[in-house]
Amino acid sequence: MENKILANVGGTPIYESEVEEFISSLGQRADAYRNAEGRKIVLSQLIDSKLLLLDAKRNLLEGEPKFRQELARLKDNLLVNYAADKVISAVAAPADAEIQKYYEENAEKFAGEATVNASHILVDTEERAREIYADIAAGKVSFEDAAKENSSCPSGQAGGNLGEFGRGQMVPEFEEAAFAMQVGEVTSEPVKTQFGYHLIKLNAKKDAEPAPFEQVKDSIKKMLHTEKQKKAFESKINQLKIMYPVDMNI
Repeated sequence: MENKILANVGGTPIYESEVEEFISSLGQRADAYRNAEGRKIVLSQLIDSKLLLLDAKRNLLEGEPKFRQELARLKDNLLVNYAADKVISAVAAPADAEIQKYYEENAEKFAGEATVNASHILVDTEERAREIYADIAAGKVSFEDAAKENSSCPSGQAGGNLGEFGRGQMVPEFEEAAFAMQVGEVTSEPVKTQFGYHLIKLNAKKDAEPAPFEQVKDSIKKMLHTEKQKKAFESKINQLKIMYPVDMNI
């Protein structure tokens, strides 16, 4: 692919690849400039930079003491970052066996949340809730039919079924009652919440289970690798403190 010259500043060309490289360096903002107007904006900025660079060289600004001090400071910072990166990048990623071992020894850290599947009947008064429960207990009507006939919640049309939910998704009173129930049980005492009075039926309960290994393998690998890199860096610093004693006066 031809690397087209998009501008020429004082004899110095600006290539299309420079514009694309600049856009790529913008990270998440890059997409906003991957169009004709965006590329014009970037090209304009590159032209400005070239003009300032040419003028700075013409006026020998790089020889000024203040610039040389700033250059030395930037060089030192760059060298520090480079040295730190060499220490960190030398640390090998953890092997699959190490990742598997960590998963098995820390399964509780990867447990999903416990969930329940419940249905309910919502009415305005405790008295009405007790009447409905009495009919259900006597076998005069099923819970589902009672929900369709009496519940003021839209779920009533589905027999009161609210589907599966975890902790923190329902109001506290409702959640506490639902998670304390046994599968197939219907609350004999109406549960009062800010919405009214509920009769609750527990359809299913699922205990918290560890996420599958393959699902969390990459996150464990990244975490273990980061820990190893941190330890390697700390070890390097401790070695350097022996070579170059540090005195602090704070």
